[in-house]
Amino acid sequence: MNRTTLSLIAGATALAAITGVAALTMPDASGTNTAKAAAELPVERSSLVCPAPSTSDLAETTYTSFTPVTKGTASDGKAELRSGAQESGDAADGKGEKADAGKKADKPVLAAKEPGTPVIEDASGADSPALIGTADGKFAPGWTVQESTQVAAGAGRGLQGVNCTAPDTEFWFPGASTATDRTDYVQLTNPDDSAAVVDIELYGKDGALETTVGEGITVQPHAGEPILLSTLTSEKQENVTVHVSVRSGRVGASVQALDDKLGGDWLAASADPAGSLVVPGIPKDAKAVRLVAFTPGDADADLKVRLASPSGEITPAGNETLHVKAGMTSAVDLGELMRGEAGSLVLTPTDRAVPVVAAVRVVRGEGARQETAFIPASRPLGTRATAVDNRAKGTTLSLTAPFRAAEVKVTASAGSEGGTAASKTYTIKSGTTQDIEVPVPSGLKGTYALTVETVSGGPVYGARMLAVTTEGVPGFTVQTLPDDRGMVAVPEADEDLSVLQK
Repeated sequence: MNRTTLSLIAGATALAAITGVAALTMPDASGTNTAKAAAELPVERSSLVCPAPSTSDLAETTYTSFTPVTKGTASDGKAELRSGAQESGDAADGKGEKADAGKKADKPVLAAKEPGTPVIEDASGADSPALIGTADGKFAPGWTVQESTQVAAGAGRGLQGVNCTAPDTEFWFPGASTATDRTDYVQLTNPDDSAAVVDIELYGKDGALETTVGEGITVQPHAGEPILLSTLTSEKQENVTVHVSVRSGRVGASVQALDDKLGGDWLAASADPAGSLVVPGIPKDAKAVRLVAFTPGDADADLKVRLASPSGEITPAGNETLHVKAGMTSAVDLGELMRGEAGSLVLTPTDRAVPVVAAVRVVRGEGARQETAFIPASRPLGTRATAVDNRAKGTTLSLTAPFRAAEVKVTASAGSEGGTAASKTYTIKSGTTQDIEVPVPSGLKGTYALTVETVSGGPVYGARMLAVTTEGVPGFTVQTLPDDRGMVAVPEADEDLSVLQK
């Protein structure tokens, strides 16, 4: 009879399924257990997908790829982004046939050179497809890609930015809209060799919205699928929560929110539903801040609303708490909350914890020159997180330690076209948010990456704002800094767990 060895490999693979694979040290031929004590090891493979950037012929898009230097990796590897299949047929309802679905480009659109140095690629117009990428070896741990698009005029004008995301099976987007002045798309991207089947649910102020074609949407292999929210429901609501769930396969998902008057940006997924949430990095010059929250469970949630400012926690006058009814989207306009100081919203339960998701919409600028961005509730930056596509001017790094003081190390990478990396350590006091004066690389040419590492204390949450003016039109975008999941914990083994079966 054949013998089958069952080992810890399956457990390690499951643990690292989202971002990569970690190697385990297994018992040697003599039967001696050589497994080390629990340790953090670099992942060996990462996957990211980037949504199709724009439907505007005026769009100018920059893709930036970066991997921080990580000890203990292999000496080789690669990180590449390739074009997804082009769309054909009616993509609005997610069920049009694709003439070339499943085809993959022979040549990478963007390929990394060395960890520690960003690489960029530009694209123009409305024909840029979704991108699908993988990184392995020394490029896998912490691999980060951003898509930044400048649109000079029309709906969504200004700067739109989004981090390319790891494919997953569930996403929550509080802050979307089906109002008449908004054009919101859910952009779905399937990186795999088989079709994915996706359901999209919409929730407004009174509960679930009646949808017509939100169930069983097919996303073809290696393809992107834009789903216009207004084709899913006839109801017009200012504040909507979008729930994307995958029946089979996996996808990357982001919401592109385009406003006729206030520009637009990407709405990234909120952190997973939790009793307490942090929305980091609200710009100090925000003219309007709107908080949108949703609880997917059967119980209402009551939240304390606090602003972590540079001097400590502040309670917004008149908005000390927020009541979120079960299954209904709640929104509150906080106005000019910031008053010229950096800040982050901290949401905690008033009594019992009920899982919620949340995001804020931020408006900057004056009159016809106003622009919008979205900041979702974020995971803490954990061990390490990275923001890419930073420019010599217009970059603001905001860090908050809402519960306990922390020390962090910030490293500015070499520039994409030249420059020397620089690092600096900062202390973030408990209950505060600080806009950090970042250590810009000396001799900078091109763009650079900012990598933030937790040295002690915490947890720390962060966000990076990038402000750019395009043909006289000011634009900005904000990306949060969740842990890059570049390391995976290998569980300790006290004995040989191999089992031999006859």
